Amino acid sequence: MQWSFPIAKVAGSEIRIHVTFFLLLLWIGIASFQSGGGAAATEGVLFIIAVFACVVLHELGHAMAARRYGIKTPSITLLPIGGVAQLERMPERPSEEVVVAIAGPLVNVVIAAVLIAILGAFPNLATVANIENPQPGFLSRLAVVNIILVLFNLIPAFPMDGGRVLRALLAMKFNRVRATAIAATIGQITSFIFGFLGLLTGNVLLIFVAIFVYMAATGESQATSFQAIASKVSVRKGMITHYDALGSASTLGDAVEALLRTTQHEFPVIDGGGNLRGVLTRSAMVQALQQHDRSYPVHEVMARDIPLVPDTAMLDAAFKLLQSGGSVPAVGVTDREGRLVGYVTSENIGELMMVNEAAKA
Repeated sequence: MQWSFPIAKVAGSEIRIHVTFFLLLLWIGIASFQSGGGAAATEGVLFIIAVFACVVLHELGHAMAARRYGIKTPSITLLPIGGVAQLERMPERPSEEVVVAIAGPLVNVVIAAVLIAILGAFPNLATVANIENPQPGFLSRLAVVNIILVLFNLIPAFPMDGGRVLRALLAMKFNRVRATAIAATIGQITSFIFGFLGLLTGNVLLIFVAIFVYMAATGESQATSFQAIASKVSVRKGMITHYDALGSASTLGDAVEALLRTTQHEFPVIDGGGNLRGVLTRSAMVQALQQHDRSYPVHEVMARDIPLVPDTAMLDAAFKLLQSGGSVPAVGVTDREGRLVGYVTSENIGELMMVNEAAKA
């Protein structure tokens, strides 16, 4: 995710913070200082940090459950509206998706239970209404926040955890595309409700949540539909076959010339035997030119370990690799001898799906 940077690595997952998260801390700090001075500002910022520590544990719950099914979680990014765990993929079996989805809220249940045990009593319901007021106590408010996180995430609307559980249950009766469409529609309706409440109360954060929920629900529905279509299309029909490639000994100067004479955004780097060694993206090229001259070798700045699929595969095999997390710029397509015969990008898959949808209309 752009504009984020890593701060730690836990259980194989890189914990990242989006720069906008610090705007939230600044906002809380200023608001608390105006109402109670320096001590209140410090307490307010520490409370938000504690809340987001619980959010990280929530996302790690998803990650640990996904690992049980062989699914990695390359990164977890903290945003002002919460955390986003970037799983390589979601489990396709409904029962497994339920386990992964419910694991996060269960972590918050455990945290709330521990805090309540420490407090020796269930937090007063008035704490919910005064969650920004330091009077009820730090631990008491934190317990309530975790209860709220459980209830909010279990709303049966995509992309909340409850929506994923709903999608899994629906998938037991309908196909995955139909199940996702229903859960996503409920998510979109929920986003309009959040947006309306945000406008009604002047809650900017709730408006941002509404936008995020709508975009995530729409994106998941489209991605699932794309994958269903791609499973019926040969990778040969979706791959790029006319392209300029760079050699293993090519320089940034060679790459610049190729960039200017083509409309490509990425350039395969192949050896003398026609084997793919990496992919040089336009952004990586521009960044490298800011630090090196044109004689610098492209193999020093190209993306390596590019995944490959055989030309006999279906397009969904490449689509899954592109959606598996990380920053894979392309998937190479090889013949029986392992030589590169084409490549697939998210952009050209999107164009193929767009054409297919238009042809149906």
